[in-house]
Amino acid sequence: MLKTPNLIDRRSLLKSTVAGVAAMSAGIQLVLPEDAHAAAKVIVKYDWLISNGQIGDVIAVENGYFKDVGLEVEFSPGGPNSSTIPPVISGAAAIGQFSETSQLFNARAAGVPVKILACGYRTGPYAFTSKPDKPLRSAADLKGLKIGIQPTARFIIDAIAAKNGIDINDLTVVNVGFDKAPLVRGDVDAIGGWITNTQALSIIGEDRIDLLVSDLGLSSYAEVYFATDTAIETDIDVLANFIGAVGKGWGWTHANPEEAVKKTIAAHPSLDLEWELKTIDLILKMSFDANTAKDGWGTFDPASLETQIALFDKIGQYDNGRPKLEDVHTTKVLEMTADQRPKLNAPAG
Repeated sequence: MLKTPNLIDRRSLLKSTVAGVAAMSAGIQLVLPEDAHAAAKVIVKYDWLISNGQIGDVIAVENGYFKDVGLEVEFSPGGPNSSTIPPVISGAAAIGQFSETSQLFNARAAGVPVKILACGYRTGPYAFTSKPDKPLRSAADLKGLKIGIQPTARFIIDAIAAKNGIDINDLTVVNVGFDKAPLVRGDVDAIGGWITNTQALSIIGEDRIDLLVSDLGLSSYAEVYFATDTAIETDIDVLANFIGAVGKGWGWTHANPEEAVKKTIAAHPSLDLEWELKTIDLILKMSFDANTAKDGWGTFDPASLETQIALFDKIGQYDNGRPKLEDVHTTKVLEMTADQRPKLNAPAG
């Protein structure tokens, strides 16, 4: 369950590889089998280890939804020393998944030809956690607190300050790691991290206060599926079959959350059953809302993408100029799977 992502590393994430990647081909086409009845092999490169954010993907495998649409799917987990972009660009993987939209914007701005297909989480799970004696409940509280944030995520606090008209020099920002000990010790008053890391957060106490960065004005989507421009042009049916099957997996998870957790643990035993059962309701609330009830799981709003890009551009995140909105996303896959992706709201309660 624990996800300590390299996700929000905007520049250092890509600088070591992006120059070479941008010079590569826009992706080798999927090699489809000569036998029309054979399954198409699809490798999915994830940004991090398989965790609760991929439970719908796992269920799509376990319940045979990929096989039903003629796909043989293999997961390629990421990790601290794993790069997400190169395998997708080279064609070694057909689809990638970034932790947050910000990573794809940064890649596109650097010349990497990839686009968003669908977004698994309706909002990024990055949040600031504080304690009742010094609570962080709104942007107005930021000036009076020591804010612990990972160096790779520093741009988040810059963006929040810009969004709320706060002088960044008026904030006290402390570099921390991904563990929550600095908050427990009192070294900081609030600390950043993914709200879905419930096991790590448990050491702070049940009275902790979690505030999503979206509640501070910084919108984002998370668990972002992407593919190359070339794959979107030449293998759109395969991409749509994949997203449709994953959506079906998330629909089954919505209807059978405990059973979905148990199936996921059986397939990936490194995960902790007790903590995953405690977290599944939160995962479903991150994945479904009124927008998915209307437009289906995986949907995203291009207008929101534009707002995100403009804010990051405002704080100087794009050395070579901001990416164009039309270059960072396609709605074709969502349109092709409109009847397959479940139209569900967040679970009640």
